Amino acid sequence: MAVLLAGVYTVGFYLLMQRSLMRVVLGIMIIGHGANLFLQAAGGPPGDPAMVAAGVPENMVDPLPQAMALTAIVITFALTTFLLALAYRSWVFLGHDEVQDDLHDYRIRRLPRRYTKPDSLVGSDSEANS
Repeated sequence: MAVLLAGVYTVGFYLLMQRSLMRVVLGIMIIGHGANLFLQAAGGPPGDPAMVAAGVPENMVDPLPQAMALTAIVITFALTTFLLALAYRSWVFLGHDEVQDDLHDYRIRRLPRRYTKPDSLVGSDSEANS
């Protein structure tokens, strides 16, 4: 099960790092499925329902991982619909779903780095002594 979860998360994060918004949406969906698988694996083996009064307490299953899996399903669905709306909006305005580089960010990266000397800092000890 651990190898399966590692494979699911690997595929999900690989798709999440792509430039196409549809691949990002698929990556989020796969990561959500991986989270659900992880929660079900953390719940342990199947057993008796936790709410039945006639069951033996030792054989009952902890309901918390199942409740968390249902919550994760709802969160993944909401995030998927939001990302699909963003991808559709990008398709309508730009005609494609590829995320472009930010030109301003590229210009900042090309600027030379400025180094400051420790003596030129405001409030340093050299100014306080003079």
